[in-house]
Amino acid sequence: MIIDCHGHYTTEPKDLHRFRKEQTEAVKNKTPLPPRAGLKMSDDEIRASIEGAQLKLQRERGTDLTIFSPRASGMGHHIGDFAVSHEWTEICNDLIHRVCTLFPKNFIGVCQLPQTQGESPTSSIKELERCVKELGMVGCNLNPDPSGGYFNAPPLTDKWWYPFYEKMIELDVPAMIHVSGCCNPAQHTTGSYYLNADTMAVMQLILSDVFKDFPKLKLIVPHGGGAVPYHWGRFRGIALDNKRPELVEIMGNNIFFDTCVYHQPGIDLLTKVVPADNILFASEMVGAVKGIDPKTGNYFDDTKRYVDATPNLSVADKQKVFEGNALKVYPRLKAQIEKQMRGNA
Repeated sequence: MIIDCHGHYTTEPKDLHRFRKEQTEAVKNKTPLPPRAGLKMSDDEIRASIEGAQLKLQRERGTDLTIFSPRASGMGHHIGDFAVSHEWTEICNDLIHRVCTLFPKNFIGVCQLPQTQGESPTSSIKELERCVKELGMVGCNLNPDPSGGYFNAPPLTDKWWYPFYEKMIELDVPAMIHVSGCCNPAQHTTGSYYLNADTMAVMQLILSDVFKDFPKLKLIVPHGGGAVPYHWGRFRGIALDNKRPELVEIMGNNIFFDTCVYHQPGIDLLTKVVPADNILFASEMVGAVKGIDPKTGNYFDDTKRYVDATPNLSVADKQKVFEGNALKVYPRLKAQIEKQMRGNA
């Protein structure tokens, strides 16, 4: 089985966008929020939005299962207060559950969280519990910067986050470190902000003892680990200068990078410097880079081609990257696959 650990619902029904636009405008203008009951998305609309996009690409590219979450740039944790974020999050997570129910063999859910600027991460615990226990989701997307580009939250290694980590471990779920849309005009959302945040997260983690406090904590850093694999010597040198262990030792069973890197040289470098045990296959297809590379004639985000072609992975390593590591990092995944295959999503 080939498991894509990084997929977002970027082809949602139009009425979801209508609702969010009205909700955002109401927050801005301090007017009544739109009624949730007015949001209409039929199963047929959801099917059509998936069948012509993510499902079609799964079949064409030879992948089997996508770990699927709401549109990352749409989480919008900088918009409104906790009540607004909580309602929007519930709507988005319920929609992912509907996708997984309609396509149980192709999608497994991961939830967004109702994070809000200045709000303790403990406020997201109830929604995480609901999504894992009631909706069968196997992980969450954790935003290290709910401000939307101003980085004013405590670092991920601060004890501010510790109660949430404790709940993750209790529920046996990992988190993908993933920011949302950027409201800072100095940064492009997918071109710089995402990669900046990924890099920032790893830098925080390698200089901390957070994994001594939480040896079972599992964090996926997307987009190929930000700048880290491509400046491995810099980060390794900084760690050693600060009397930290080797990067490989720090990553251990706690930090994992995905393969959302959109050219062959990038995948080759990633797989050369990062242990195969710490790499998960992912594409983020129908995401940040949707077009075709004129030099190859293939889609930029058809990352399976790059993993297949890299000389740095043995057959056994590719099995880890394509399947084995996902089952290791997402402990609930195997049981949820079996449950959905039986038709009990």
